[in-house]
Amino acid sequence: MQMPDPNRMILDRKAHIVARLQKVLPDDAVIHSDNEVRAYECDALTAYKCPPLAAVLPSSTEEVAAVLKICHEERVPVVPRGSGTSLAGGALPTADAVILGVARMNGVLETDYENRFIRVQTGRTNLSVTGAVEMEDFFYAPDPSSQLACAIAGNIAMNSGGAHCLKYGVTTNNLMGVTMVTIEGEVVEIGGAHLDPAGYDLLGLICGSEGQLGVVTEATLRILPKPEGARPILLAFDANEVAGACVSDIIRAGVLPVAIEFMDRPCIRACEAFAKAGYPDCEALLIVEVEGSDAEIDEQLAKIKEIAARHDPVEMRESTSEAQSKAIWAGRKAAFGAMGQINDYMCLDGTIPVSELPRVLRRIEELSGEYGLDVANVFHAGDGNMHPLILFDANKPGDLETCEALGAEILKLCVEVGGCLTGEHGVGVEKRDLMGVQFTPEDMEAQLRVKDVFDPAWLLNPSKVFPLDATEARRNAA
Repeated sequence: MQMPDPNRMILDRKAHIVARLQKVLPDDAVIHSDNEVRAYECDALTAYKCPPLAAVLPSSTEEVAAVLKICHEERVPVVPRGSGTSLAGGALPTADAVILGVARMNGVLETDYENRFIRVQTGRTNLSVTGAVEMEDFFYAPDPSSQLACAIAGNIAMNSGGAHCLKYGVTTNNLMGVTMVTIEGEVVEIGGAHLDPAGYDLLGLICGSEGQLGVVTEATLRILPKPEGARPILLAFDANEVAGACVSDIIRAGVLPVAIEFMDRPCIRACEAFAKAGYPDCEALLIVEVEGSDAEIDEQLAKIKEIAARHDPVEMRESTSEAQSKAIWAGRKAAFGAMGQINDYMCLDGTIPVSELPRVLRRIEELSGEYGLDVANVFHAGDGNMHPLILFDANKPGDLETCEALGAEILKLCVEVGGCLTGEHGVGVEKRDLMGVQFTPEDMEAQLRVKDVFDPAWLLNPSKVFPLDATEARRNAA
């Protein structure tokens, strides 16, 4: 993956830039030694690494504004970072950039149960948002697999989803307002604890913008009452395509589970070895969860079992206890970590129409054979958000390049069947050079012009999202 050469003039001014940052932040909030900045050289896409010029850890919106004002004056690129769990290289720094981490900004600022919202600093982790309201029987719906670690800042940047987004939507459907700091250090409020404001949908523009337009420091999030109950069922099949067809039929029948998750044999084996969830021996597994009253759950599961029976399942196993439900989900939630114990892998994030699942799964298997790399599949099947895991050996010359080529073919396939390049991981550096597959030059130009408005000098999160030649042309013209 190509990255631009660092600006030598910025590197030569490192001591001066660090000294200015130290004047507006506590001593322990400016990290600049060669050894210490290596902790920020990559995110969860560890195939690419580059230590930044420095890293800063502000504790408030005011400190973020002070940092951005300095970086703007010094023309220093800034890479916003939440918890560093991005699987698309969204927080990968350049050597002349300052990492701006929001991890210390993790407080709860306001909770309103009557109006069903919570306002938090964006360094707060996803799961701890629910933790702050669950004593009142509320929860925050988006639940990425990394929810124990990932920050709300990154969730907003990538418009993250999760297993339960089929019913409750992704981050944009649960985000009500933000406090954002522009590259010039100006603090702006967008949206809030109310119905949609008049005028342009700026909140929709910010959510999913991958740190290209500003740094979001506070967020107003929708919280929901916990459902009466929930119950998952395991559906096991002897072929990936059959499981994909079952998903399509469930959606077509008008049943709306809270989640439909898919795992194939390689992933099932890894998760079983890691989490001891008691998964059956099969080629493909669906976890389908419904919620509501006992009567509603029984009615929905009866319909799902009737649909699944038409596909000759190897096994249907309905949870009968809280312990069984937790075990079922423990395996799925551990999938990425479990796969990481047995192999290096690259996790993709293409999204397709649900009706195309059988075709796409079949073609992924064919591509795996053509490129000579195994692919494990685990994904949010209900909304067609694919997460193929391409297994490779990072120590074997040429394997990473082959992995990238196979990944590009899979993502092109997603677009070809009517889907898109990303569902929740973002473009980052991983899909940057594939943007032309989904967008026309005119589409791309419109997006570049939006970036021009918010960040005229092109300092925010450099070399991400847009093809490198377009980015460099914009920066050189600034």
